[in-house]
Amino acid sequence: MDDFSINNPEYVWLGIAALLALAELFVPGVFLIWVAAAAAVTGVLSLFIDMTFAGQLTVFGLSTIAAVLGGRRWYLTHNVESESPLLNNRSAQLVGRTVTVVEAISSTSGRVKVADGEWKAKGPNMEKGTVARVAAVEGGVLRLEALEDTAILESKPIS
Repeated sequence: MDDFSINNPEYVWLGIAALLALAELFVPGVFLIWVAAAAAVTGVLSLFIDMTFAGQLTVFGLSTIAAVLGGRRWYLTHNVESESPLLNNRSAQLVGRTVTVVEAISSTSGRVKVADGEWKAKGPNMEKGTVARVAAVEGGVLRLEALEDTAILESKPIS
């Protein structure tokens, strides 16, 4: 087996590429696939060019850098649509929701109750017990706006 890997490094690289691509299926993160592509490039080049082990590692390293940067650029320029775009953005999910003030709100401080927790908040002056709407989230602090109509209190309940 040792003789096979020394005499046929291209098959070792292609095998590594296949294993990394398979690992991407079980450990999703859109990262191992780029390393797998780099291993495949190294394997294909090894088929046509007789390289030393150091040369193979160099090609693999440069290919990995190129693949990761190319993949990153692609993902930044191509918006991946999702059914739940705010799934992992808890603070963005709160915009538009109604909350209850638990510590008086001023332009610099205050706290509101959101579901079973509390968040820091700021906005126009509001007393404890006031119901307000979340207008935005800035650095983990909810920016509130006063409700104009108390009938709106039941809209968009916190889940």
